[in-house]
Amino acid sequence: MRKYFKIALLLLMFTSCVGTSFAADKQRQWTKEMLDYKHEYLVKETGMTQAQRDKFMPIYEAMEKEIFAVYRNSRDKAKKVESNRKASDDDYYSAAKDMAEVKYKVGEIESRYFNQLAKVLSKKQLFLLKKAETKFTRDMVGKKK
Repeated sequence: MRKYFKIALLLLMFTSCVGTSFAADKQRQWTKEMLDYKHEYLVKETGMTQAQRDKFMPIYEAMEKEIFAVYRNSRDKAKKVESNRKASDDDYYSAAKDMAEVKYKVGEIESRYFNQLAKVLSKKQLFLLKKAETKFTRDMVGKKK
């Protein structure tokens, strides 16, 4: 009887690990699909040529990766403080300050990459890119509701 219980417990643990892994894989797949859709949307809205697209994508993806890291780090710090029952006022202050500086950090990243993108896109395309990013976000939020 004990043997069967151990086997059932091991199977339960294995299936929960597989389920968690499957959920993470599904989330990664959804994120990749969403980013691919966004990239195609930006290319279409700005009217990029294939040559421009080939130069644009590595730069834009690097920028997105840095921006995601800033948001993730801020979110992780906030969660850590929030879950710590013994967090001090300094911990809360540090997390709040970090959250307040996210937009500044993102702005610095975008500004730095803007100069690189200006070498690939025309001035009009740079303008259309910013409009397309805003429109994409607004459309996605609207669809979510």
